[in-house]
Amino acid sequence: MYQDLKQRFMWTKMKIEIARCVTKCDTYQRVKVVHLKTAGPLHPLLVPSWKWDDISMDFIVGLPNTSKGFDSIWAIVDRLT
Repeated sequence: MYQDLKQRFMWTKMKIEIARCVTKCDTYQRVKVVHLKTAGPLHPLLVPSWKWDDISMDFIVGLPNTSKGFDSIWAIVDRLT
């Protein structure tokens, strides 16, 4: 932004004011490109050798109440099956 504006305009503390304006701009913050290195190649997960060998569990809470008054679900995931 500064490089584009300095070709046509110049004022005292111009660079600081442009930087302040850009950091407060909601539109700029939403569309700016993040300059980060890529994460690198992905490594595949090991395949479990038997069912129920690698499982994960979680509770999903805060759901609307059922007719019996329940408001949560117990989710179990088996990676092999």
